[in-house]
Parts: sequence; C-alpha cells; structure tokens
Amino acid sequence: SGPVTERMLAQMSFAGEPPADAVLLNANENPLGPCAEAMEAMGAMLKRGGRYHYEEVMRLSRTFAEMEGLRPELVQSYAGSSDPLHRTVLAFCGPDRPFVKGEPGYEAGDRAADIVKAPVRRVPLTKDYAHDVDAMLEAGGPKAGVFYVCNPNNPTGSVTPRAAIERLVEKKPAGSVVLIDEAYIHFSDEKTCLDLVMAGKDVVVLRTFSKIYGMAGLRAGLAIARPELLDKLRAYGAGFLTIVGMAGGTASLLAKGVVAQRKQYVKEVREGVFAWMRGKGYVFVPSVSNKFMVDVKRPGREVARAMAARKVYIGRSWPSWPTHVRVTVGTREEMEKFKAAFAQVMG
Repeated sequence: SGPVTERMLAQMSFAGEPPADAVLLNANENPLGPCAEAMEAMGAMLKRGGRYHYEEVMRLSRTFAEMEGLRPELVQSYAGSSDPLHRTVLAFCGPDRPFVKGEPGYEAGDRAADIVKAPVRRVPLTKDYAHDVDAMLEAGGPKAGVFYVCNPNNPTGSVTPRAAIERLVEKKPAGSVVLIDEAYIHFSDEKTCLDLVMAGKDVVVLRTFSKIYGMAGLRAGLAIARPELLDKLRAYGAGFLTIVGMAGGTASLLAKGVVAQRKQYVKEVREGVFAWMRGKGYVFVPSVSNKFMVDVKRPGREVARAMAARKVYIGRSWPSWPTHVRVTVGTREEMEKFKAAFAQVMG
C-alpha cells in the first residue's frame, strides 16, 4: 500500500478502462478539447517530430510574456503545471520547512512534500470557502517553505480575495514562497497575480493549458517567477518538452476569442446545473470554475460507485469532506446525463 500519488488520485474513479460511452466528469478536463488553431498547429508539428526544436519551448514562454507584458526571463515553459508545482515544493520545503495549503485542496503538493519529508499543514477553508491566510501563516510558522493557494480552488471552485493573497505575500516569513496556482483563473473574473511577480515578490504563479484550452493530455504549462526562483526549479529535472504540446499552447494563446467563448459556455452549463440542484434541494458549494462540490449526505465513494454503474464517472471525495463529491462541468449533453443519473442515485 504505498503513498497515494497524483496519478492514482486522478484515476481513482475508474476500475480499469471506462466504457466507450461513459460520461467523464472526474478529472476537471475540458470535453471541448483543443481549439481548431491548436489542432492545426499540433498536426503540422508532428511532421517535424524527428528533431527537438528547442525554439518551440522558447516560443511558448516568449508569446505568453509578450501578451502579458512580462519580461521574458520571468516565464518558463513546462509540461503542464503539476511539474513546476512539484518542483517548487521540492526546492523550498524540507523537514523543518512546512508545506502549507488550504483544505480541501489539490493534493499534488502533498506528495512532493512527502518526498522531502516536509510537514504538511492543512488549514480548513473559511466559511466562504476561501483560503484562511491568517491561519495559514500561523500554521506555517517562521520557517514555512511554501504557502500554496489554488485560485479558484480545486476542488471547491471558490475564490480567495486578492486582498487576502496580498496579505499572505506581505506577511509570510523570509525565505518562503507563495505558490499561486492559476490553473482555473480563466473560468473566473478574478484578477491574476502576475503583477506580484513583476513587482519582485516571492511568488511563483502557475498556468496550464489543461483546463480552458482543452489540452490536458498534451501537457503544456508555464511557471512565472523571478529568475532566481525559476533557477531553483530547474535543478529538479532535465526532461525535454514535447514540441506538439508547445505548439498547441502557443496557438491557443494566439487564437482569438477562445477563452471568452469557453468561459461563457462553461458558466451557462454550470449555472444551469446549479439551478436544477437548487430546485432539487441539493447542497453544493457555489463555484466559479469548471467543477463543483456537492454534499451527498453519505459517504461520497458510495455515490461515485453508484454513478459509475450508470456510466457517469464523477470525481473523488476528500478525507476532510467525506460526504462531498467533486463533479467536473462537462458539455450540456453530458450534464443532462449527469442529472438523470444523480437523481436516481440520490433517490
């Protein structure tokens, strides 16, 4: 029985290969997939796959920097955002340097903390489902290594006010970093924290193409931080990046209207499901993201198994919230199937 890895968590809803006609609402993926521009760019890149094409890695980070008004040396390309998340914890945490996070929260950093034998301080979210930054500062103490804030949060889809994040950045102990995971920022109206990087703060911001851009299996992401912080991350790996993912990421950034259109689509589908759940009396966490938590009033794993029997795969429960299950927002058609199965399971 060893430690539960991120890969295991992501696949926990499956018992083997899911049926071909299954509805997959378990991994916060975007069922719309890559945009047309990304598909074209990635298809063309396949023919060039016999070479490393390091310039594609640089092109992705440079394009992002230009679009966001950042100096190029502040941006580093990665295969998704879990890789730099993992590296940040390895670089800044240790036996006497805790990893501090909100609970429930994304677990990838916990695994990295285990590797370097760093204490994990899990701090319950506030009653408004925001990160409790004052409690996080207290839990981390004077030697904290990393304060992790996923905003909007995974799994709750809730946001932490910008003022709270700024307070965390200003009050954290010297030598620690605030790791701000913006994997889901595009689904919300929240202000990005890239300006904190530009201001020279001890902040690492993560971005991924796995969510709104629909490239989860193609692996493209970015870490944005001061050069000396990025240098520390580089020491924890040397893998080359796939030019297909890099080209898809660059094309996605340059594509017109993709973010706005997909943000609106997900919002309409999500709010439609929320209206249906309110009508049924179900209790859920208001989300501004592409997933939500619903309280099923009994062990969540039982409900997940019952849903899977109906070919609708939903996400997992967290030990701190055992009666809640996470549900990804799929297409309109997929969410109709979710509602039918969920109503049956809930009785």
